[in-house]
Amino acid sequence: MNARCSLTTLVLVVVMLLTSCVTAPKRSASGTAAPGGAQQTMGRSTGSLVEVPFDPSSFVAEVDNPFFPLVRGTVYTYFDGVDSEKVEVTRDHKTILGVAVTVVHDRQIENGEVLEDTFDWYAQDRDGNVWYMGEATKTLSGGQVVSTEGSWQAGVDGAQAGIIMLGQPEVGDAYRQEYSPGVAEDQAKVLSLDESVPVIAGTFTACLETGERTALEPGDREFKYYARGVGTVLEVAPKDEHPRNELVGISRR
Repeated sequence: MNARCSLTTLVLVVVMLLTSCVTAPKRSASGTAAPGGAQQTMGRSTGSLVEVPFDPSSFVAEVDNPFFPLVRGTVYTYFDGVDSEKVEVTRDHKTILGVAVTVVHDRQIENGEVLEDTFDWYAQDRDGNVWYMGEATKTLSGGQVVSTEGSWQAGVDGAQAGIIMLGQPEVGDAYRQEYSPGVAEDQAKVLSLDESVPVIAGTFTACLETGERTALEPGDREFKYYARGVGTVLEVAPKDEHPRNELVGISRR
């Protein structure tokens, strides 16, 4: 082979290598979150893991994902046949890992008595992914706090942010919702994008359905249904004493 051919071949090899480096997607075989809160989701049709990096500079002020909108002053009421649940999107903010999060106040009530009192923290990135940044939860009895089990915050004691709703969800996507070792390890998978869901508040169509599980309670499953422009309309937990928690109504404050 002459020198000119050798040089041409070398150039082609270099170009191919550079192109390969640029176009190859980032993958992770382990499925674990990277330091700082990077999150992986199960990749579409291939089953590989696609990284969704946690970048504090990429977050926006409002949470307006169509399946998980958080409009300040909105109050959702749910009922499971015995207990009611009030979920209020407050006007409060909290900063976690450099991100201003939206604070949601969730209370479970039975016969006028608050059984659980929780503050959840959410934030949305510019791609529409809604991140779950932690929660402060209290279990009460007779008005007294008896447990704070399940509380966690991203960046504290090894906890990492998860994703509560993807910006572009597709059937088959699986993702970590929360991760605090031994405390909160929920994962979800998108099962459908076209469910019709009848609840007390009405019938919602073209709903997104997820199946959820946690390594802390193997065998337990929960199914959630989200309507566009509304958010959660139904939660079904087959093994719970009250397996169906459905939307009763929405109000504004």
